[in-house]
Amino acid sequence: MLLIGVLDSPYVRRVAISLAVLGLPFEHRHVSVFRHFDEFAQLNPIVKAPTLFEDDGTMLIDSTLILDHIDHKVAPACRLMPEEPGARLHALSVIGLALAATEKTMQEVYERQLRPEALQHAPWLERVQKQMHAAYGLLEARVAGHEGWLLGDRMMQPDITVAIAWRFTQFMLPGAVDAARYPALAAFSERAEALPEFIGAPLE
Repeated sequence: MLLIGVLDSPYVRRVAISLAVLGLPFEHRHVSVFRHFDEFAQLNPIVKAPTLFEDDGTMLIDSTLILDHIDHKVAPACRLMPEEPGARLHALSVIGLALAATEKTMQEVYERQLRPEALQHAPWLERVQKQMHAAYGLLEARVAGHEGWLLGDRMMQPDITVAIAWRFTQFMLPGAVDAARYPALAAFSERAEALPEFIGAPLE
């Protein structure tokens, strides 16, 4: 398998880390949708990261779809999403919150970094920030009290996605989300980031 995209994308990073956790071999090609647009377009004309090419040449886009695909390359007991309906619903709920926090972080980053300051829309930024904090507030409540991982004694997809979301916000918007306000999330992400699979896919 070939994974295309840079690790400053939380979506690329969650795929790279999930592949490592699952023990699936893959090649990673660092190609940016911004800095290497033409090069990326030669691989995928949609220029969307992450892009995954299977060994037979099939192209997959969208991290959630890619993660579903790779999860079914291993035995059920090793998958990162639970099979039992109740546990799966809980996992999807947590992942949805983490992806919402990620999306709102990205929207603020784009507004501040890509739009000229004179054209930035303050009410929009305020709304996005409220949504981001709402997502992190709900995640803090989900994570608090868990000494292990969210679904048991091994890391699964909710854990990966939550940790990546928090690190992405801290990296891209330093000071925007105070760790003291969300101590459980900060500690949870720190523990995940110390794992070899996370260290091997550093946020660039």
